[in-house]
Amino acid sequence: MARTRAARTAEEAPDNTRLRRRCGGRVAEGDVDLELVKEICRGSEPHFNALYERYFQRIYNFIYGRLRNHEDTEEVVQETFTAVFRSIRAFRGQSTLLSWIYGIAKNTSNNYLRRSRMQELRRARAATELTRPASLTEVTPEEHLALRRYAEAINRRLREIASWQAEVFLLRHEQDLPIREIAERTARTNDAVRSSLCRVKRMLVEAGEIGRPRSGA
Repeated sequence: MARTRAARTAEEAPDNTRLRRRCGGRVAEGDVDLELVKEICRGSEPHFNALYERYFQRIYNFIYGRLRNHEDTEEVVQETFTAVFRSIRAFRGQSTLLSWIYGIAKNTSNNYLRRSRMQELRRARAATELTRPASLTEVTPEEHLALRRYAEAINRRLREIASWQAEVFLLRHEQDLPIREIAERTARTNDAVRSSLCRVKRMLVEAGEIGRPRSGA
């Protein structure tokens, strides 16, 4: 029998009661957020999942209000939470965690709209202009090393995920299927598909950091 959302949350992520107990019994929402941030900075995936579950719907509604397209919104929400994971150490508590995430969601939405306009412009130009084959340039030893490190890091990360999660990623990014259809094909819930996509994207971000050339190397 499929697990309910509540059951999955209880098994995979710390609930608010446990978090508040760690905060000395206080019930302020800000305390829960700060505990989440602290544990995420330590590399806790369950705490990131808890943050994702806690704020997904509000961020989804916010972004949908700007894009007015469900498929585009799904994509931007994933980009938003990937950016949250990548920059969580920059959160200083000068605003609420939700306000900080809203700021990232706004910037991500604006970037998505800007990219969409640029793509439309490029398509319009391609329809009226002949394109010349791009000249090939030699890959420097540093670039070759970075690519090799990146490939090795990706392979290590992909071995850490289940086969259905890899299938979800390919269905989304190779076949461009909507979340609902992916959930039906893989016999998973929409929430499970979204969470899996977010996890794989975080892993690719980490792999990219490993493959990036270091200054002075």
